[in-house]
Amino acid sequence: MASWVLKAMDLACQKAQRTLFEGVSLAVPAGSWLHIEGGNGCGKTSLLRILCGLAPAARGQVIWPAASSDALLATDRPSMHRPDRSVLHYIGHALGLKPDLTACENLCLDAQVSGLNLSRDQALLALTAQGLKSRAHLPVRVLSQGQRQGVALARLRTSPARLWVLDEPLVGLDTEATATARALLQSHVDAGGAVVMTSHHDVQLQGPGTRLLLNAGGRVS
Repeated sequence: MASWVLKAMDLACQKAQRTLFEGVSLAVPAGSWLHIEGGNGCGKTSLLRILCGLAPAARGQVIWPAASSDALLATDRPSMHRPDRSVLHYIGHALGLKPDLTACENLCLDAQVSGLNLSRDQALLALTAQGLKSRAHLPVRVLSQGQRQGVALARLRTSPARLWVLDEPLVGLDTEATATARALLQSHVDAGGAVVMTSHHDVQLQGPGTRLLLNAGGRVS
């Protein structure tokens, strides 16, 4: 098994004939984190979507390890490979929650989509660990923004994916929920997983990690 979970080479992104960024190359080893920083509109979310195979890059390649050899995802091709949810778990700004289902039902449905069997008791344990036991059987539509974010993060506790790609995972969380989320991310890294994230907060993860700053005008530092 490869000791890294994601590589990218010379990625560039353009929107409406404007270059958001270019020259982005990175490698994310197992047991590490990558924190992508930058101001609004610099392309942080676009970079995450390119890494996940959800959007094409103007230039460059994303490489995923496979069991026997490197699996190449060429992001400049119209037909893009997207890693399945046993490899990658992505949480974007749209949390992907069904508003009329309960928090518990959302976790079970998400597991089913990933090809996993998750019992109500297991879902309840994950929500309890996120501090949401009292909200587990309420429809998601009645939850606050921070509580919905907590439900989305609870799905990580039941995910087999080695790589978590998270767009602003701490948004809307109160102090206690923020501490819980940080501990969750740290435990994943400590167990040999990897986290790629954007955040305006200092997530304060320990161990091997890299900060990548996207600057205005498409420069990378």
